[in-house]
Amino acid sequence: MKILLLVGLFGLTSLAFAADTPMVNPHGSSPHGAVATATEIGDVNVTKAIGQNAYTVAEIIDQSKSLKDKPVVVRGKVVKFSPEIMGKNWIHLRDGSGTTAAKNNDLVLTTKDLAKVGSVVTVKGIVRTDKDFGHGYAYEVIIEDAAVSAK
Repeated sequence: MKILLLVGLFGLTSLAFAADTPMVNPHGSSPHGAVATATEIGDVNVTKAIGQNAYTVAEIIDQSKSLKDKPVVVRGKVVKFSPEIMGKNWIHLRDGSGTTAAKNNDLVLTTKDLAKVGSVVTVKGIVRTDKDFGHGYAYEVIIEDAAVSAK
């Protein structure tokens, strides 16, 4: 049995698939796809930002409850950049703090700014917790509407 799905009113694009074919996100469970592995991005050992409200990635994640809705500054290496998803650019940032096992080594942020994977950036933004954007975009900790600079 084939199912035909018509998408859009103009251009009418169609997609046919078998009824027993599972619909799977090709990037795994995350709508952003997989984050680069350490071998893909090289060593991550970035000096902590300085000044007021400066934290490491691990500190922001570990202290997220007390940092909720507060400004932070963090410096790290861009390990993933996903442009124009839901009107925002999404960045995964690492600085060498935290561990994969503790789930405190990768910080997600949204911004209007651009960033290149592999570059070291300084980010200023507001910590949000338990944020659910829908469509599989749910985060225990995220920095929203961040300003990203190459400092």
